[in-house]
Amino acid sequence: MSSQGAITIPLAAVHEAIAASRPHDDCLVFRDKRLSWADVTDRTRRLANHLIDAGLGCHTERVDLEGHESGQDHLAIYLHNGNEYLEAMLGAFKARVVPFNVNYRYVADELLYLLNDADARAIIVHSAFAPTLSEVLPQLPCLTTILQVDDDSGNELLPGAVWYADALAAASPDKPAVDWNADDLYMLYTGGTTGMPKGVMWRNGDAMVECFGGSQTATTVEEFVADAATGLQALLAPPFMHGAGHWMSFRAWLGGGTVYVQSHPERLVPNDIWSLVERETLNFLLIVGDAFARPLLDELDRARDDGRPHDLGSLNVILSGGAALSEPLKRHFLEHLPTVLIVDGLGSSEAGGQVSHVSTAGSASTGTFEISEGNVVLSADLDRVLQPGDDELGWLAKTGRLALGYLGDADKTARTYPTIDGVRYAVPGDRARLLDGGLLELHGRDSATINSGGEKIFAEEVEGALRTHPAVYDCVVAGRPSERWGAEVVAIVQLRDGADTTDDELRAAAESRIARYKLPKVFVRVDHIERSPSGKADYRWARETAAAYRSDHRVARQSQG
Repeated sequence: MSSQGAITIPLAAVHEAIAASRPHDDCLVFRDKRLSWADVTDRTRRLANHLIDAGLGCHTERVDLEGHESGQDHLAIYLHNGNEYLEAMLGAFKARVVPFNVNYRYVADELLYLLNDADARAIIVHSAFAPTLSEVLPQLPCLTTILQVDDDSGNELLPGAVWYADALAAASPDKPAVDWNADDLYMLYTGGTTGMPKGVMWRNGDAMVECFGGSQTATTVEEFVADAATGLQALLAPPFMHGAGHWMSFRAWLGGGTVYVQSHPERLVPNDIWSLVERETLNFLLIVGDAFARPLLDELDRARDDGRPHDLGSLNVILSGGAALSEPLKRHFLEHLPTVLIVDGLGSSEAGGQVSHVSTAGSASTGTFEISEGNVVLSADLDRVLQPGDDELGWLAKTGRLALGYLGDADKTARTYPTIDGVRYAVPGDRARLLDGGLLELHGRDSATINSGGEKIFAEEVEGALRTHPAVYDCVVAGRPSERWGAEVVAIVQLRDGADTTDDELRAAAESRIARYKLPKVFVRVDHIERSPSGKADYRWARETAAAYRSDHRVARQSQG
């Protein structure tokens, strides 16, 4: 099964061809490692040959499978950011093995579920995570290949594992003796914030364009190489275990650029980020919404106030993907970096990249996007395509090259990829309204909707309104049961250090942006907002915090930090 207009060129072939055109240029920089394109080619070939020698690869071709089925072996990537993460993905493609992401915050039971659901045959794991993996290894008899990446943890080699560096050193540097195929899978596991994680499967040829941002017009390897001229010098701050981080890494590579990895990938260290941008004169930075922006802006303020501002004149673009970047923080960035373009990128595991919005000095805004080719808004009942000006809250959807489906789940695949009037759509779950002029008004994920008094209230919309108050450092909104309303809106708020404000003042700030019925009924003040390493809101934690709150609780008791 393949999607309409499917790309027939495999990603592995494109990367090798770009590498051949610039073998000595920097491809990947991490700490003291400056790997050239030739180095990355050598290392990923060696990894591929190690996997092939272990008996891993493709066993059933795509043409003989349904959209929710896989005929390949699967490689789990259980790593912090670093050169090994991207090498693992590319090396897997070169072995015709399917790479997939592992959330390194999972506890043992969650890890066991994920590896079993993904039918993992192989894993590459940082030593820091070896103790958690060791807890579940006896229950994973199919996990036959373990490569362990040494780190500062000092943890010993797992039973049956091989050190990653030793495996590469012993493997052949020759081009793997397999025929790369654009039908081979790329798999991205969803975060599981609204249910159990699911593996979204793409043809790697289609993912190369729709997820990784490769050329939309190239039809041959030579044309992909010719289009690889953007020269992004890119720092991707989010964890690669979430799509935004590794998507934009491959985008940099497909443009012939260089990927840089921060020195402290296990957490966000703002001075580490800005110092790397400054030292390497980088032109592109990826962040995830306000959770990344706030500490980065705090560092810019601190450096300016100390009289030693960072020299960031090389930076052209800050892209926020995966979570909203609020208007006040965009304006704050532009005060420090008036020539930078701030881009909101909207996409999903199921649909790839979708729409974007650009803010510049003097025109910063949030919440609306220009509808782009292939993207539509479907009616609430999923029975027709809405037209500009239709006053209906519908579903943002995408046509064209789409993911094949969810691994092992035919029913969920059918629900997320409906066919309407003969056209297949991806409907990831974002609610939107199509305005006159083709502008898209995004309301947020339906899974984060609060049904209160018969009205649908979108958590992200309320969060954006509250963030306009200068005392608010971070916030997340959730619903909790209410006898009167069915559910009531609860705002969990982290104030700036030293700031103080009343509930009424917070409501007044929000009321200038949203209707009164959307205003929070309750405010919970906490010391720290719980978020994923990618910066996305943890709505499960938020609902639990909202449900547990009582007005006589002290603020400190609400902190889960």
